Amino acid sequence: MTTQRRIGAPDAKNRTLLLDAAEQLMLADGYAAVTSRRLADKAGLKPQLVHYYFRTMDDLFLAMFRRRAEEGLQRQRELLESERPLRSLWEFNTDAERTGFIMEIASLAQHRKAIRAEVRRYSEQFRLAQLEVVAAVMERYHIPREVCTPAALVVLMTSVARVMSLEEKLDFSLGHKDAIDFMDRYLDQLEGFATKG
Repeated sequence: MTTQRRIGAPDAKNRTLLLDAAEQLMLADGYAAVTSRRLADKAGLKPQLVHYYFRTMDDLFLAMFRRRAEEGLQRQRELLESERPLRSLWEFNTDAERTGFIMEIASLAQHRKAIRAEVRRYSEQFRLAQLEVVAAVMERYHIPREVCTPAALVVLMTSVARVMSLEEKLDFSLGHKDAIDFMDRYLDQLEGFATKG
């Protein structure tokens, strides 16, 4: 007869400390820096508590990702209901810390199948929510499809933000200011259709 190892409560203070510390380590030094020893040290806890709250390191990464993803979905819903949803979506996508987190998780997901599946699932939710709102906004603004489609705009904003985040991690930003200026002007033009309609 096998007994299941006890796991700490999902709302426990120490569990939250571990998730916060894991996120800080990952953002500062990359996902590979998140080991049970370094994590416990960063959180100010004993190393065995890491595995009391998370059976495996993948469980920890999944909990950290899900927490951030749920917060992101909620924040995105709020932003997309704003007065200037296209501008809000661009600002959301270019938030440096958020984008850095996504890039690290994406790197980790390339090596861990369970994490890759979860990242894909949430990515689809993000994309579908963005497409739904952007399509409604573009219809409300009377933006012709030959000017831009909702899918093209969403992928453009997401891609530009992620490439700039990746390059900034390499201390490389040549052309970033021009790209940001272009996106600002382009969004102003798209939002300008609202006043013409």
